Amino acid sequence: MSRRSLQNIAIVLLIAVVWPVARQIQQRFANESAPEAVESRTVVREVALLNVSYDPTRELWQAVNAKFVTKYESETGVKLTIKQSHAASGSQARAIADGLEADVATLSLWPDLDLLRKKALIKAGWEDEFPNGSVPYFSTVVFVVRKGNPKGIHDWADLGKPDTSIITPSPKTSGNGRLALLGAWGSVVLQGGSEENAREFVTRIYRNVPVLDTGARGATVTFSQKGIGDVHLAVESEARLEVRESNGELELVYPTKSIRHDPPVAIVDAVVERRGTQDVAKSYLDYLYTPEGQVVIAEHDFRPLDAEVLTKFADRFPKVELFTVEDIGPNWDAVQKKFFAEGALFDSIYQEIHRSDSAK
Repeated sequence: MSRRSLQNIAIVLLIAVVWPVARQIQQRFANESAPEAVESRTVVREVALLNVSYDPTRELWQAVNAKFVTKYESETGVKLTIKQSHAASGSQARAIADGLEADVATLSLWPDLDLLRKKALIKAGWEDEFPNGSVPYFSTVVFVVRKGNPKGIHDWADLGKPDTSIITPSPKTSGNGRLALLGAWGSVVLQGGSEENAREFVTRIYRNVPVLDTGARGATVTFSQKGIGDVHLAVESEARLEVRESNGELELVYPTKSIRHDPPVAIVDAVVERRGTQDVAKSYLDYLYTPEGQVVIAEHDFRPLDAEVLTKFADRFPKVELFTVEDIGPNWDAVQKKFFAEGALFDSIYQEIHRSDSAK
């Protein structure tokens, strides 16, 4: 082979080795001289929240979540996912206390949320974090009866009839169940009756309860789908949903007076601080108090706080004289201890019923 041919081969090999290195150096300098090209790349942040709530709010939160996710993503560019968990309120509180990673807790009753404060999962003063004591809407307990109301159930006193089968969830686990018991109790003592009269009346009611479901939705299934019972004691939103889906087989009855239901909400501080979701969780619960959020609440048969929204949906919410837990006892802590703690009034009544039934 000639010397010239060898030189040509050497040149080709040199180019093959040097060219890739030169291209890398060229590209590096090009990137450094044009930082805007790097900055223009879009990075999509994704965030997920878990909302742990009580039984009758499934449909409400599905609608709220859809609206809020769209709004939040359009305003922030953050892709948001909100997951839901539903069961009896007391059970949900204990699940969070035992480690369920809730970013927000939207439970039925104040004692259930305050349990999380006692477990150091939410901060003291949580009631003041959002308007109206962190209660974005309210409700009450009403009656669902069979078509034509064959047992003539019109008010609380009618529940004491011996031939009336009553469906209500357990007050040991369900917020709906506790409210129903307190509604019956208040219907006596706030009309001039004694506590002895109230205890006798409540005992008659639970003597006529064939099954105590753990949660409100379970009680709905027992009454509307399994056909058990003459009357179902339910929170208003659940009752209206139940009647709508019954194809005319069920009717709604409003007592003259009933207990006010104030379901609170809170950020679970211990979780959001660990997961970095504090700001998103706050925006989420703030949304409930906006006019748009209040409309979604009203559309799902929970009574909104916003006076204009409530007026707009006035036909949906008949006027009922409402009394509060504080009309029955000094505060929720005292009422919880008196009625629902281990060995308290409900346990005593239920044991009395079982002893009576066993003696027959």
